Amino acid sequence: MLRAKKGNIMKHLLKLMDWSREEIQETLDLADKLKAEKKAGIRHPILEGKSLGMIFEKSSTRTRVSFEVGMYDLGGQALFLSSKDLQIGRGEPVQDTARVLSRFLDGIMIRTFEQKEVEDLAENGSIPIINGLTDYCHPCQVLADLQTIREHKGSLEGKKLCYIGDGNNMANSLIVGGIKMGMRVAVACPEDYQPDAEIMKWAKENGDFLCSSDILLAAEGSDVLYTDVWASMGQESEAAMRKEIFKAYQINEQVVSVCNDGVMVLHCLPAHRGEEITAEVFEKHAAEIFDEAENRLHAQTAVLVKCLAD
Repeated sequence: MLRAKKGNIMKHLLKLMDWSREEIQETLDLADKLKAEKKAGIRHPILEGKSLGMIFEKSSTRTRVSFEVGMYDLGGQALFLSSKDLQIGRGEPVQDTARVLSRFLDGIMIRTFEQKEVEDLAENGSIPIINGLTDYCHPCQVLADLQTIREHKGSLEGKKLCYIGDGNNMANSLIVGGIKMGMRVAVACPEDYQPDAEIMKWAKENGDFLCSSDILLAAEGSDVLYTDVWASMGQESEAAMRKEIFKAYQINEQVVSVCNDGVMVLHCLPAHRGEEITAEVFEKHAAEIFDEAENRLHAQTAVLVKCLAD
C-alpha cells in the first residue's frame, strides 16, 4: 500500500509560492505514480475514514468532479458545501467557519474570490486547506499543467512556456510554477492587464522571464503555448469590453508558426473558440488539452495525499 511520509510539511496548498521546487517535484512524481496505478486498477485507500469539505463560492466542473473522485479513490469522502447553503454565505466570519469545520472535517478545499479568505481559513483552522482557485492564483491547475508538459515533453527544465491573454490567476500561478521548475516563462498581455507586480518582480529575480505586449515576441521559440478566457468568472459585465481589448491576444496559426517544432498548446478550460484560441488550433491540440484536464484528477489526488495523509 502507498504510504505518505510522516511529519509532512505540506499541510496546506495556499499558493505555489509557498512550495519549494523539491515539494512540487515530489508531488508531480506522485501524481504520475497514482495515474499509472489508477489505470492499472490499483487503489490506495490511505484516506479511508477521512472527509474533505469542499467550499464553492465559484461554480466548477473540473475542480468539483476531480476532487470528489480523488477522495473516493483514496478511500475518503468529499462533501460539497455551496456558499449559498453555508452560514459563511450569510455573513458568518471566515474565522468562525474555519474553527467549526476543523472539528468536523480532515481538510478543506475552497474555490473562492479573495486569496485572503483562503489564508484566513488556514490561519484560524486546524486542518489542511487546499486552494481550489482564487482570483489571485490557481495552484492545482498549474500542478496538472506541469504534469502534462512533462508527460509530453519529457522534462520541464529549460523548456519555454508562453502564456497569452489576461494577466490573471492562471498567469500568476504559471509564472511561479514554471520558474520554480526551471522553465523559461514569457507572458503576452495588454499593458493594463499584466500579472501581479510582485510575482513578476520575483520571476525576474529568480528565473528567465519576459512580460511583453508583443504576442509574437513572447511566443517566439516556445515549447508550450497557454491561454485562458478573456473574461473570468465575476467579470461577465466586462466581457464585451475585454473582447475589444484582447482581440489581438489569440493563439492562432500565426502565433504557432513562431514557436518551436512540436509546440504543445494548453488551455485550462472552458474554452471560447474564436476568441482566445481559434477552433482549428484547439482541435489540432485537443489531445494535449484533454490530457491536461484529466491530470487535474491525478495532480489533485497527489495533493490530497500530501496534505491529508498521516
